Amino acid sequence: MFTGVSPYVDFQGPWGVPVRVSLSVLLIPLILVEFGASPQALAYDVMFVLILLGSILLHEFGHAWGSLVQGVPVKRIGLHCGGGYCEQRRSATRYEQELIVAMGPIVSLALWATAGLIAPFINDPEIAWVFGTISSVNGFLAILNLLPVNPLDGGKLFALGMHRLFRAKTAIMISAAVGLFAALLWVPVMAYGFVYHGFVLFFLPSLALHWRLLKGAARA
Repeated sequence: MFTGVSPYVDFQGPWGVPVRVSLSVLLIPLILVEFGASPQALAYDVMFVLILLGSILLHEFGHAWGSLVQGVPVKRIGLHCGGGYCEQRRSATRYEQELIVAMGPIVSLALWATAGLIAPFINDPEIAWVFGTISSVNGFLAILNLLPVNPLDGGKLFALGMHRLFRAKTAIMISAAVGLFAALLWVPVMAYGFVYHGFVLFFLPSLALHWRLLKGAARA
């Protein structure tokens, strides 16, 4: 696909954290931008894509901040067509992971609340649309990432919470079972969203991953 060209663009982000952007992000405007639309509609579509990518990047910087304040070095932040990731240079402890994982949704919720509070006070309809879209996109990202399925933040936080309450085997079994149930519901919920609301997510949680976790805990 990227013959003769590097499939990544690398640059230095805040706090000296390396950022790697995969050229696969170019698939996002191909999916979301209606190129045959009027110039005004095209401008709104492009702005929406920029807000989406910027929001995902800030979400990942939330994870990076949660790592750095606890002394966990960050190898890189990545952005690709399926979302983003924050990669540490060493394995974080379970207690360090709690803050690292939680900071992504916290940043998204902060952006949702801040932009949502500002938007009603802006008289310019185009600028108000930008703030309203920032709020909506980040509210959606927060809700999506808090769903209790792996590899989303919600699945990791739920598992970490179970480890606080139960022994390791029980915690893994509960979190894997809940994740498996949510993953099984994912397809019919997405089908309903597409048929009745024209909405679909290009993301499927792994049934195999949750099943392996459940079986492994049961055998332990």
